Amino acid sequence: MTLTRRRLLETAAFAAAGFAALSLAPRFGFLSQAAAQEADQQELLVAGPLGDKSEGKADAPVTIIEYASLTCGHCAQFAAKTYPALKEKYIDTGKVRFILREFPLDPLAAAGFMLARCAGDDKFFPVVELMFREQRQWAYAEKPVEALQNLSKQLGFTQESFQACLTNQELLDGVNAVRQRGVEKFGVNSTPTFFINGKVYRGAIEIADLDKILQPLLDKA
Repeated sequence: MTLTRRRLLETAAFAAAGFAALSLAPRFGFLSQAAAQEADQQELLVAGPLGDKSEGKADAPVTIIEYASLTCGHCAQFAAKTYPALKEKYIDTGKVRFILREFPLDPLAAAGFMLARCAGDDKFFPVVELMFREQRQWAYAEKPVEALQNLSKQLGFTQESFQACLTNQELLDGVNAVRQRGVEKFGVNSTPTFFINGKVYRGAIEIADLDKILQPLLDKA
């Protein structure tokens, strides 16, 4: 699915049930899951046209890349339950660099990521955190675009800046490019998908599971 500006704006006419259907993970035939169990780390670290959004030391011994959708319930679960502990134990201590990449499963998720980008470099992660926390209030609202616009007002957007952001074709193309490369190069076909030093893990990982994955990697560092 290629997202276009027209399709993005047409989301205003979608019902909440429509979004629920769109949020189902699409299946692509580019790479099998088995073929994508390992990915070349250097290839993975190539940023998209918009640049990567990351937290943690650039030279941390472990890099976690998450492909996420803002309308994905499992992504919201990871953001709420696992990420705070991951940040405290590993990111803030210099052990892990965390990169979040856009993989919108529907036009509304693409719109959310565009707003996070438009909010400014220092606000990207706080905006994403807010959108995940309030996901059910906007992603499943009867009028989701209106709900998203209301949420954007908390972030300082006006009606004009909201519209300007969501009609920025270059920005939408950049989000599309990240998503498409994830599909074609690395076999991403669902969210959340994590690459931890090149190895793929799918689904909302809990912190206890991350501990088991990360400790051997850190012991080798």
